[in-house]
Amino acid sequence: MPIPVSGFSHVRITVTDIARSRRFYDDVLGLPVAFEMPADADEATREQLWWLFDGVVYQVPGGFFGLRPVAPAGDSFTENRAGLDHLSFAVPSRADLDAAAARLDELGVAHDGVKDIGIGCLLEFRDPDNIALELWADAP
Repeated sequence: MPIPVSGFSHVRITVTDIARSRRFYDDVLGLPVAFEMPADADEATREQLWWLFDGVVYQVPGGFFGLRPVAPAGDSFTENRAGLDHLSFAVPSRADLDAAAARLDELGVAHDGVKDIGIGCLLEFRDPDNIALELWADAP
């Protein structure tokens, strides 16, 4: 009997520098923070929120996206190893992709421009740990 999967709950990526990654994701995606370890957390709070690993979890429609700062300094992502290939966030329209490309330009984030692949359009770029990211809009 198949497992009755109804969608995604959350995705968490491992990063090398939480402050740098947080600035990037705050600036690029601007998602609301759902959970984070308070800077002045006492030991009881740290024990209760152990699952944050001193990271941050953002709210996205239908789930959560988190940053887990436990990768060693100098480590870098590659989609050519077992594991994650890329992470894609949905946006409503091609116009939103064009606006996102302009925003990435303002922030100095390299990208390949919006690509129309027939079934939809995408915008590819990378985070500070070289994690491959994509914004996607279904074809109208």
